[in-house]
Amino acid sequence: MAADGSAEETMTEEVKEKRQMIHGAAFLTTVASAGLIAGFGSTLALVKKKNPDWFHKGALPTAALPESGASLALRALGWGSLCAWCGVGLLSVAVWKVLDVHSMSEFRLKMQSLFPSIPKSPEATAGSEPLDWDSVFKSK
Repeated sequence: MAADGSAEETMTEEVKEKRQMIHGAAFLTTVASAGLIAGFGSTLALVKKKNPDWFHKGALPTAALPESGASLALRALGWGSLCAWCGVGLLSVAVWKVLDVHSMSEFRLKMQSLFPSIPKSPEATAGSEPLDWDSVFKSK
């Protein structure tokens, strides 16, 4: 009976870790997407506001320019995104191979063994007195 209870606890821990991983991935994806949309949208709005004639000329292909500026930008964005994803993936795989880890929990333990721990209480940090913002921003 005791073995069954520990197996159930292990399964629930694994399920909790997977849920936490999925929630973290969903959060990061949402934040990255919102940043991408906000940045791209604000840049487009700024360009359109600054010079609407040139903006409309770049949006449609002409005889002089067989490819519109928008399609050129989208193609560049696609290639740049592909290169970024592949670069980060290759870097991640290389780090995991060098560290010889096979899961996120092993990676966390390996990082904890390589780097010093960060104190969690404010009393344990250097300079435990409260920060005086007036002295920080005071001109010399």
